[in-house]
Amino acid sequence: MQWEVQTSSGRDNENSMTFRATCLTLFPEAFPGILGVSIVGTALRQGIWQLDTVDIREHGVGKHRNVDDTPSGGGAGMVMRADVAAAAIDSVAQEGRPRIYLSPRGKPLTQARVRELAAGPGVILLCGRFEGLDERVIEGRNLEEISLGDFVLAGGEVAGMALLEACVRLLPGVAGNAESLTEESFETGLLEHPHYTRPQMWENLEIPAVLTSGDHAKVAAWRRNQAEELTKARRPDLYAASRDAPLQRAKPRD
Repeated sequence: MQWEVQTSSGRDNENSMTFRATCLTLFPEAFPGILGVSIVGTALRQGIWQLDTVDIREHGVGKHRNVDDTPSGGGAGMVMRADVAAAAIDSVAQEGRPRIYLSPRGKPLTQARVRELAAGPGVILLCGRFEGLDERVIEGRNLEEISLGDFVLAGGEVAGMALLEACVRLLPGVAGNAESLTEESFETGLLEHPHYTRPQMWENLEIPAVLTSGDHAKVAAWRRNQAEELTKARRPDLYAASRDAPLQRAKPRD
């Protein structure tokens, strides 16, 4: 059964495509969760994007609607059944959307992939549980496996929410200042530079003088240098990959 989290009349511009997310989960009550607050929640209520869920257990087998079984070959834990997962997946109209399985063995989610997803019609997310998902349904339904990082969660719901928030904030009309999105970590191939704001002095620590100098060229150079140094220290892999990437230069503001 498909459970609608948020209904909407759509965007004001009838020619605009509404980003639609469908989450297949054993815990539909977990949604919208954090996706229902701040700018992402406002965008949901405004119809800039839509969210619905499918309760995987509704497609379970037997009197108790079982969704998992013991792993073939033995071992600890349980595995989500292929027939159950496939039934849940097949209940959702794909409509050109990629089918994504949140999995610690998937390809790491990158800002580049987030931009690609945000530019499309939406996503279908399978939020796994247990030890994993029967490999046959991953192959048979062409699921793209995506990981948030080298760690393991109890299920895919939190990972799915993180992916959706990353996508939705890039949609037109969601962020208050679209320019700020181009100056963030990963958008230039580097980590973002440090930020400061008032008060000028806090616990004997002062805002770097260059940032209050009014010299936009010097501010841009300082930020660029700080981004490079931070990336070299914290993400040498990212820095090595970005050496030939164009750097975002801060623009003077009115």
